[in-house]
Formats: sequence, C-alpha cells, structure tokens
Amino acid sequence: MIEIPIHDAKGKQVDTLKVDEQLLGGEVRPGLLKQAYVRYHANRRIGSAATRNRSQTSFSTRKLYRQKGTGNARRGSAGTNLMRSGGHAFAKRARSFRQAMPVKMRRLANRNALLAKAVDGEIKLLDKIDFKKPSTQKFNAILKNLNIDRSCLVALSNVTGHEARSAQNIETISLTQIDRLNAFDLLNHRYLLVDKASLQSWLDRAKEQAGERKEGH
Repeated sequence: MIEIPIHDAKGKQVDTLKVDEQLLGGEVRPGLLKQAYVRYHANRRIGSAATRNRSQTSFSTRKLYRQKGTGNARRGSAGTNLMRSGGHAFAKRARSFRQAMPVKMRRLANRNALLAKAVDGEIKLLDKIDFKKPSTQKFNAILKNLNIDRSCLVALSNVTGHEARSAQNIETISLTQIDRLNAFDLLNHRYLLVDKASLQSWLDRAKEQAGERKEGH
C-alpha cells in the first residue's frame, strides 16, 4: 500500500490516504507510459498540411521554348517544380497521425501514470478545496504552503466553480476535470493537486473498471 499525505490549506499534514499499488498497475511501466504519451501527442496533430503537385496545377503542358539554341536552361512546361508557382516535387498530402490503443491499455496507462506520481511524491492531496469566492491570491498561498514550485495539474470535480476561477490566471497551473484525468496530462506536469474526495471517487471508478476487466477475462 502507498500512503499519500493529506494536507490542509496551510500545508499541515492532517491524514494519509492508502492506495493499493496493484490497482494502479503494481509497478511503474515506462514502456506503457511512453506508448500512451506518444499516442495522445499524435492524436492531437491535425495533419491537414497539403501542397499541389504537377498534376494538380492548371498550367499548359506546352513546352516553353525549343530545346536548343536559345542560350537558356532546358525547360518543359510552366508547371514544373523549378518554375515559380509550379507544382511541388514532393507534395505534402493531408494525413491522419492517429494511433490506436486498446481501451484497457489506455485505462491502465492512466492509472500507472498516477502511480508514478505517487511513487515520486508528486501528488499534493488536500483535505478539501473550497472557495467562497474566486481568489488567485488565496490559491497562490496554497501552492506556496504545499511547496509547489513547478508546473502543476489541478484536478477538480467542477472546472467552472470558484476554485477553477481562482487557479486559471496562474501561469504554471493547468486545469482538468477529475474524470478526464489521463496519462498525457499527468506526465506533462510535475505535480498533481487534487482534493481527497475527488481522488477517492477517481480511484473507486478505477476499481470498478478493473473489476469489469477481470469479469471480461
């Protein structure tokens, strides 16, 4: 079992949360995490770049001038790639960079990325995140009390509340909804900041998915 410290807003440890590492994959799996990271990165690429080749230009195919005797370089049609506005020699084609990955592997990669954060002590767990009104200053104070000095992913149950509005103006902070937590976002940030209730709900959902996987086998 891994014990994750639970802190209050002032940075004082008030409790611990025990997490079964077997639920998160047992051990950190670099190969799986890399595959998931590359997949997420590839799937974000648009792949819409395209240029015309010679067959797609509207120039006449008439030879510009005779082959010899003019003193100029040999020329064919005006659509050649050597001429201005001609077709490209190696034209780009619109393509999809999407990569496939089984659902069970994706879910395992998400859990394993969380395990990697827990092993490295990079999960900052709060007893609760509750703001009566938006306050960037108050959120900055929480980051300072928890010694968060690098990029941080804040996972909230509601990304439209006062807590999210308090964090959205901080340059090193990225917001996500807890049920959308994934390996790409976890690996792209040094710390994960989440409250106990939200993380517990995520772990409960992960346990249900693990149970579904066992029944499937």
